[in-house]
Amino acid sequence: MTHTILLIILSLLGLAVILLLIAVVRTLLLTKKSTFFELSRDEERIDLYSKKLSEMVQVETVSHRGVPESEKFRAFHRTLSELFPRVFGSMEKIDMDGNLLMKWKGADPSLDPIILTSHLDVVPAEGEWKYPPFSGAIAEGKVWGRGSADIKCGVMAFYQACEELLAAGYVPRCDVYLGSSCTEEVGGDGAPKIASWFKERGIKLFMLCDEGGSLVEDPVGGVKGNFAAVGIFEKGYGDLRFVARSNGGHSSTPPRGTPIPRLAEFINHVEKHDPFRVEFSPAVDSMFENLAPYCSSFPLKLVMHNLWLFKPILKKVMPMISMQAAAMLKTTIAFTMQKGSDGYNVLPQEAWVTANLRYIPHQSTEESNEIISRIAEKYGIETQTVTAGKPSASLDLNGEAYRMTCEAIRRIFPGVGIMPYVVTGGTDARFYGEVCDSCVRFSPVNYGPEQMDGMHAINENVVSACLPMAVDYYKEIIRLQEQR
Repeated sequence: MTHTILLIILSLLGLAVILLLIAVVRTLLLTKKSTFFELSRDEERIDLYSKKLSEMVQVETVSHRGVPESEKFRAFHRTLSELFPRVFGSMEKIDMDGNLLMKWKGADPSLDPIILTSHLDVVPAEGEWKYPPFSGAIAEGKVWGRGSADIKCGVMAFYQACEELLAAGYVPRCDVYLGSSCTEEVGGDGAPKIASWFKERGIKLFMLCDEGGSLVEDPVGGVKGNFAAVGIFEKGYGDLRFVARSNGGHSSTPPRGTPIPRLAEFINHVEKHDPFRVEFSPAVDSMFENLAPYCSSFPLKLVMHNLWLFKPILKKVMPMISMQAAAMLKTTIAFTMQKGSDGYNVLPQEAWVTANLRYIPHQSTEESNEIISRIAEKYGIETQTVTAGKPSASLDLNGEAYRMTCEAIRRIFPGVGIMPYVVTGGTDARFYGEVCDSCVRFSPVNYGPEQMDGMHAINENVVSACLPMAVDYYKEIIRLQEQR
């Protein structure tokens, strides 16, 4: 028996060595790559685009949940019409309660149209800013202010792209729509209204281009360079409320198991024992494979290029070393709000906390909510569903829309790497699933660490010299429709 066990162990060790050798050889044969990225030096275009974006930032378009603000956004439409007169003079304008849809008629009505979209609204601008948040200051080679990076730069870029194509007499092959909601930041009904407009008319979109990914620097530890991060699907969004109840009472004689300690035990359990399953999706597989040639160290390249061997280990390790990586591999839960008693010396009859969940496709919204509800039940806590959205469908990595996206990136940003990735936040694109099978989440704008830190925070800005390439990217996306 001992001899048999020893033979089994030696056989397994031998197999492991063979597999490792295969992985090493595969990695040695992988051609090393590096990236190259250069900002525009066309001062005339940089100056023109910066001034247009500055004027857009100066129009305050903060959205508020549940507050109709159509007139505020119609005022912004007027600014857009002044900045892009050819667009507004040539295209059909469709106003849906301040949400804006422009239609550019193409030469071939039999082709499914495309839509370029970025939202018009911005989040509030609190705190002490280096430059006033709605000044649209042009300084230090950047445009400053709320919405400069998120995402009026995108709106400016595709409007300007169409403005220049119209000036050159260009006629697109298919219909081109420019769509912008005014409620994205508050999860409102703007994008659903635009999507419903297409659905009611039986219009199927060939391709949607929205925010979600961008040009990024050093995307993963050990991988240096500039990459176009193309979001191919986004996680579902959900809010749950967890309610604990008791008879209340005076704090001078507290019983055990009152609502707040039970909620605390529940939260502590979830924080320490993550209940959600870690899995690699095709998007993450492709991201790692695309990044492997750019790895600065051989061990990291070995792992990334041989997921077939190392994936079981990575499932365990990645969530411990990177929160961003963890978010791409599983459903996440974050506790966000809480309420107990209104008095310092009063035990609450009811206390609650809320949690925000982002659902991964391999563990459905229903399954994820059921898992967390069962845990809450053990602590005598009721789970109430506030919202429960589903993950979006994934963009086909072998499809025509993704091919066109990569082609446009290579033409405009020839030195950057391309990496598909999972969008862990939320975008308007998720509402278009019924009318578009190919939603591309990529803004052709360079976001360095400073720009990422300014998102929804103070001192939001965008580098002026990246704006010409953003305009050129959208031109390329429109022209590439001629290949269909």
